[in-house]
Amino acid sequence: MREYKLKLSFCHPKFWLAWISILLLFLSSLLPYSCLLFLGKWLGRGAYFIVKKRAQIARRNLALCFPSLSTLEIEEKVKRNFENSGIALFEMGMAWFWPSWRVHKRLKITGIEHLQQANAQDKGILFMGAHFLTIEMGARALGLLHPSYAVYRPHSNAVLDYWFYKGRMREHKAMLDRTDFKSMLRVLKKGNALWYAPDHDYGPHRSNVFAPFFAVENANTVSGTSTLARIKNTCVIPVFLKRLPASQGYELIFYKALENFPSKDTQADAAQTNQQIENMVLECDEQYMWMHRRFKTRPDGEASLYL
Repeated sequence: MREYKLKLSFCHPKFWLAWISILLLFLSSLLPYSCLLFLGKWLGRGAYFIVKKRAQIARRNLALCFPSLSTLEIEEKVKRNFENSGIALFEMGMAWFWPSWRVHKRLKITGIEHLQQANAQDKGILFMGAHFLTIEMGARALGLLHPSYAVYRPHSNAVLDYWFYKGRMREHKAMLDRTDFKSMLRVLKKGNALWYAPDHDYGPHRSNVFAPFFAVENANTVSGTSTLARIKNTCVIPVFLKRLPASQGYELIFYKALENFPSKDTQADAAQTNQQIENMVLECDEQYMWMHRRFKTRPDGEASLYL
């Protein structure tokens, strides 16, 4: 695992913009929650007209996943998705800087019995998450309830990488680079809990398989979930954080541990995990990260799904 410490080199002018961004996040976290939601929505609405490439990716993903939707319905979902993206930026400051009591005040928990059952049986837990726009607050909420290890992707900017790590470490035990699969295995072998999100397309790898995701028959899917779940005495509990309407706060939802998982069929396991992520997305599809090119990797011979 990498060592994260403040360094003198962080004072270099090339990092000043990053430091200003962190300061603004901290100052924004002091505002009332309803104000943060309002500002986030308007920021997202503005970004909708500026970040046109991301809007086009979201539009395409939604059209591929929900072919029965009309053009107008898809466009409305894209707009709501941008609003939630704007809120997610302010949530980053909330997750990193809010005191614990303020997070608890906004948090509702559903399905806690599934976590309690796993703990009672002294099982290692693989928390299967997904890339929702509430991911930063979700990490903080899960850590408050059950401190875990989590998988992340290091940031290219050293200052931002430091703060992403420290912010997510407010409650958790450690952050593991998503390429460090051996450390993930060790965590589960010791009976610890690990958060892992298998829903992004990171490109063609031998360990990946193609499985259905909504209406897309061949979605490139990482097979790491079933590999990690093979560790003795490990159960897979899906979990994600949903932003509630009308400034009510958040709902941390634990699902029942996956049954008959893993199997001897890696592709069937990938289909099962994708199905579970679909269930999560349908809870609040406007809060899912549709701006990622989820289907960029295609089977050999198939044309790209993106123009």
